[in-house]
Amino acid sequence: MKKITLLACACALFLAPAVKAQEYTFNRMQDNWFVQATGGVGVMMSYKDANMKLGKRFMAPKANLFIGKWFSPLLGVRIGGHFEQMKGVAGQATAIGLRTDMSDQMKDGVNYPGQKFNRIGVTGDVLFNVTNWICGYKPGRFYNATVYAGASTSWNFYNDKADGSGSWKYMGADNGKDGYHSRNFALQAGLLNSFALGKHVDLLLDLRFDMIQEHMDGAGRKTWIEYPSAQLGFAYKFGKTEWDEATCPTCPDCPPDLTGELEALRNKLAQANAKIRDLENQLNDCLNWKKNHKCDNPGPSKEAPLATIYYPRGKSYITPVQMEVVNAVADVMNNENDNYLLTGWADNYTGNDEINIKLRHDRVNGVKKALEDKGISGGRLSTETNNANHPDVYGAQSAPLGRCVTIVRNK
Repeated sequence: MKKITLLACACALFLAPAVKAQEYTFNRMQDNWFVQATGGVGVMMSYKDANMKLGKRFMAPKANLFIGKWFSPLLGVRIGGHFEQMKGVAGQATAIGLRTDMSDQMKDGVNYPGQKFNRIGVTGDVLFNVTNWICGYKPGRFYNATVYAGASTSWNFYNDKADGSGSWKYMGADNGKDGYHSRNFALQAGLLNSFALGKHVDLLLDLRFDMIQEHMDGAGRKTWIEYPSAQLGFAYKFGKTEWDEATCPTCPDCPPDLTGELEALRNKLAQANAKIRDLENQLNDCLNWKKNHKCDNPGPSKEAPLATIYYPRGKSYITPVQMEVVNAVADVMNNENDNYLLTGWADNYTGNDEINIKLRHDRVNGVKKALEDKGISGGRLSTETNNANHPDVYGAQSAPLGRCVTIVRNK
C-alpha cells in the first residue's frame, strides 16, 4: 500500500506542472544547472529496530551529492550519488552487517543483536517548486519550498567480522553469510527547503523519507524499511538563474460603435457615384452631339480650333494651367507662317450683355498680348468677339465651355 501511494505522488509531480509551466519561457539547455551537496543523519525504522535506543540509531551519518537542472520555474530533475550508514537491529544471523559489539546500544542486548552497514548508490529525483506554483515565480525570492520524489539503488558494504574488527567489504549476492541481497532498491520523497544566500548560492534543508527494501535483515525479509532523514547543505547554480515570463498575444480593445459614421460614408459614396453617372451622361451627350442634335441650317463646316483657352466664370485673366496651353500654341506659331484668328467668347446664360461684352474683349485681347510676349507678330493675329453661344456647346449645363478664347488658322 505504501509503495502504491509513493508511486501516485511521483505521478502527480510529473503531471501538476503541465498547465503552470506554460506561463513561462524555457531557457537554453546550458542555463539553470546546479550542484547540491548535503549531509546529515537518518534513522532505520524496521519492525525490529525499535529494540535499539533511538539516539543510537540517529547517530548514523548520511550524505548526498547531486547535479541537476530546472526546466521551468516549477519542474526540474537531479541525479547523483548517496552514502548512508545504517544502524539497527537484525532479526537473523544471516542479516547484512550483523554486529555483536553493539550491546550497549540495545534495549535488550541478549535477544537482539545489532546491525551496522554502509549503503552506497545512485539516486534520481523529480523536483517540483511549490512556492512558485502557489505564489507565482519571483526572481530573487529568499525562500523556496520544493517537493520531490524519486528512486535509488544501493550496494551494501559491511564489516566482515561480527565484532567489528574486520574490514568493510561488498561480498556479492550471498553476502558471504549464506544470506543474500547485498544490493537493494528504494523509493524516496521529501521536502527541499532552499534559502538564497546570493544569486548563485543557496542554503539547503532537506527533509527526506525513504522506503528501502528490507533484504538486509536476512533471508526471506522482503518487506520495506522506513528511513527518515534530515540533511543540511549548499547548492550552487550555474549560468542563467532567472526565467523570462512568457508573453501572450493580446487582443485589441473592441472599437466603438461606428454605425453612424459608416452610414455617412455610404451616403457620400452614393452621392459621388451619382455625380460620376451625371458626368458620364454629359460626356456621352457631347460625343453624340451630331446624333442627338440636328441643325436645320448647319452651315459650312469649320476647321477645328488650333487651341481653346478656358476661363473661370466672370474672369478674364489666364490661369496658370491655361497659360501652358498659350505657351504650346506660341511654339506652334513660331514654327509656321500662318495667320490666326482669335475669338473671344462669354456664355449668354450668366451675367448680362454689358458684362459679357467686356469679358469677350478682355479675354481675346489678353490672349493676343500673351502670344505677342512670346514673340508672335501682332500682324499675324486677328481678333473678334462673338455674341452668340459657343457653337460647339449646347444648353445651360454646358455654359462653362463657352467661357473661352478660340484660336484658328486664318486662311
